[in-house]
Amino acid sequence: MTSKVLLLSGPNLDLLGEREPAIYGTANLDDHVSTAREVAQRHGLVLEHLQSNHEGVLIEAIHAAREDVAAIVINAGALTHTSVALHDALAAFDGPVIEVHLSNPAAREPFRHTSFIAPVANGVVAGFGGLGYELAIEAVARLLEEDA
Repeated sequence: MTSKVLLLSGPNLDLLGEREPAIYGTANLDDHVSTAREVAQRHGLVLEHLQSNHEGVLIEAIHAAREDVAAIVINAGALTHTSVALHDALAAFDGPVIEVHLSNPAAREPFRHTSFIAPVANGVVAGFGGLGYELAIEAVARLLEEDA
């Protein structure tokens, strides 16, 4: 049986490759998802991806994930710094949660220094660009192996 990993992408990540490439790079979201999917497959994991610019859609996906998802990797974008609702939804999820960011929020504007996701995540991968998605999936695979 393969384990399912849900990769969630928040607001504006659909503009990757076009939006502020000096900060977020030139790769688009499909590139990052493809990388994550390849790493997941190497570990016998199935990766599902959802991008939404709407907080409620992400929350509903987290709720649904409680039924059949082993782990969640989330780049909540700006919602990282504002959404108590995402925090609460992730807190109700029993599997590993990894927060990922292309840039390093701690090295950016002060309003980006607080994460509402980090307190309910097993770990945070930030500042490594696209490599962060690979590192996040590797972390999930190891956490799931430890729990097996």
